[in-house]
Amino acid sequence: MSTHRELAQKYLVPHFTPKAAWQNDALPIIERAEGCYLYDTDGVEYLDGLAGLFCVNIGHGRPDLSNAAAKQMNKLAYSTNWGFAHPPAIEAAEMIAGFAPGDLSETFFVSSGSEAVESAIKFARNYHLARGDEGRYKVISRNWAYHGTTLGALSVTGIPKFRDPYLPMLWDGTRHVSNTRECTSPVGTPAAELSCVQAIEEMILAEGPETISMVIGEPVQNGGGALVPPNGYWQELRRICDRYGVLLVADEVICSFGRFGHWFASERLDVVPDMITFAKGVTSAYQPLGGVVIRGQLVEELFDSPMGSYVHGSTFGGHPVATAVAVANMTAMRDEGVLQHVLDNEGYFTEQLQAMGDAHRSVREVRGTGYFYAVDLCSDSANDLDLSPTQETGLRGGALGGFVREERMTVRPDDRGYTGLTISPPLVADRAIIDDLVARIDRVADRVDAWLGDND
Repeated sequence: MSTHRELAQKYLVPHFTPKAAWQNDALPIIERAEGCYLYDTDGVEYLDGLAGLFCVNIGHGRPDLSNAAAKQMNKLAYSTNWGFAHPPAIEAAEMIAGFAPGDLSETFFVSSGSEAVESAIKFARNYHLARGDEGRYKVISRNWAYHGTTLGALSVTGIPKFRDPYLPMLWDGTRHVSNTRECTSPVGTPAAELSCVQAIEEMILAEGPETISMVIGEPVQNGGGALVPPNGYWQELRRICDRYGVLLVADEVICSFGRFGHWFASERLDVVPDMITFAKGVTSAYQPLGGVVIRGQLVEELFDSPMGSYVHGSTFGGHPVATAVAVANMTAMRDEGVLQHVLDNEGYFTEQLQAMGDAHRSVREVRGTGYFYAVDLCSDSANDLDLSPTQETGLRGGALGGFVREERMTVRPDDRGYTGLTISPPLVADRAIIDDLVARIDRVADRVDAWLGDND
């Protein structure tokens, strides 16, 4: 009789997984989860240091969320938001409006983060057309930014290895500029004078402001490794966009619903964008749901224009079961103080990771805040030596991933703009879980130190 592993290897096509890893005899088959831990079919326990994929914010094994799904399924399993509405989508949208910053008040639901970014691109274009600005269609994004993998979202994504196979198929309306880690300005430079800020304004002027539809960025960028922006950076983006009539979009597919101790990271950064994309944490991944929350004034302008509607939609957008789970998830996060829990523990989390990094020659820097961090690896931190090409290839080619697997945890060995580990546990992780996670990362760093000594 075939095992689950054998059947998976025979019938499933994996996501972003090389053949060698997929056909491995030790491929884990996860069958259950509880809190911050996963369990495979062999009974092996794994610490979920990535919250699934930055999404299981409230933790695994919540019967209140599964009960909400079952109750809704028994009452109304499906209905659309095309010319109709249903109570779960209405309630979810109302809650999101209450949590969103400023006058962002209307939500367009889809089923994933990539679809949310596609929807923001389309809304921006529809909005400018409604105002008679037919020349506005270009999008400014940042290097190494991840905004999704569908063709429109992939056009905005700035990660070469994801884009390169599809370059002939990608829309040519995106212009990529430097991200905050690529900023060349000295420490202490005023935000308006930062090279990474000026790069955005310079691109708008070079392309012609009348052609630019929107600027998009993650409040804390994932690609490149938990890039926390300099103080004032987002306020400058807001100023630039307002000056040239460009819409500002915060991609919060990872950043929203508590990852940084607020419902939306834009609130923490004290900026009100024109649109916020979200997914993942809105249901804590108990159901697939994403969306765009939009400033009400923009929706009104579009509806009151000759266009009369937002020309976009999908079969499952605002699915009643998914939105019912979103309501249950947001209610539980609010009532249980999950966001305050993140704020109460982020300092401890940071300190433990920093102390771990300081003890290892292979750790150049620990970046991040909230419950989202990156451990950036190098050859020798004391002398600020980069990894050699051979070391980088070896770590990225499987050595680092092997060290992580041996520690039975799901932090991500990362190669998107840096070589290191991306860390993003469920938001319910307490200090005991943080200690367990940091201890495992410490042992991985021990292995990297030793490996570098053998691979100079």
